This record gives sequence, C-alpha cells and structure tokens, in this order.
Amino acid sequence: MRRTAPAQAPERPDAHLPAGGSGRSGQREPLRTEFTFELPRGYVDDAGVVHHTGVMRLATARDELVPLRDDRVRENSAYLSVVLIARVVTRIGTIDDIHPGIIEDLFASDLAFLQDFYRRINAEGHTRAAVTCPSCQEEFAVNLAGGRLGES
Repeated sequence: MRRTAPAQAPERPDAHLPAGGSGRSGQREPLRTEFTFELPRGYVDDAGVVHHTGVMRLATARDELVPLRDDRVRENSAYLSVVLIARVVTRIGTIDDIHPGIIEDLFASDLAFLQDFYRRINAEGHTRAAVTCPSCQEEFAVNLAGGRLGES
C-alpha cells in the first residue's frame, strides 16, 4: 500500500513577505504600533500655538470597549469617536496629555482626518490611500501619514 503525505494547507502567496510591502530578505518586519500624522489644519492650544504633527497608536480591544461605558457616550453616541480617538492619539505637537477635551477642540476637518486615519491603520493596516489624478486619470497611492498632499 502506498502512503501519501498528509494534506497541507497551501502557503499564502504573500506569507514570506513582510507586512505592508515586498521584502527582499524574506523576513517579516516588526509589527508597527505607532503612526505619525499631520493634521490638515492643526490643533490650536490655549496660547494660540498651532500643532500639526502627532502620533496615533494601534487600538486594542479595550480601547474600543471602554468608551461604551462612558456616560457621555451613553447620552450621545456621536461622542464615541471623540473618546476613542483621545485614547489612541498619544501626542499632538508638543502636547502628550491627550484627552477628550483636546479632541473636542479640533477643527471638524481634523477630527474627520483622525477618524479616517484610525480606520486605515486599525482595519486596513496601512496609511495609504488610492487616488486618481484629475488631469491625467493616472491611479497611484499616497501616504496620508506625513506631509500635506502636493508636498514632498
């Protein structure tokens, strides 16, 4: 009787590649847990200083569960994103004590940016966005993490 090797699951085509890119070494890159960003408008502190850059870390399950027990969220579900973003943003400019009050004082466009940034790094695992040039219709990816669109 001829014996056959037990069936093995086929290897994923990208299993040997590092997360988020094609590697030449064949080794995985370490897990990236913090991502820098640049706010479209910037946070204006009490002294009138505008802070543009910041850091957001990956969210944990606790980060998504704890805000659900917050009375402000129970009263107004729209407040969930404010509490959640305040938990995962670790720095904006020179401010490293980020709390819901800081996030409440952001311009609406900056809050929308951070909500999208959160979704990208936590659900999609990267900070790139696919875009199409309005002039030539060429498709390419831009990194939303650093710099403003149109700047190098």
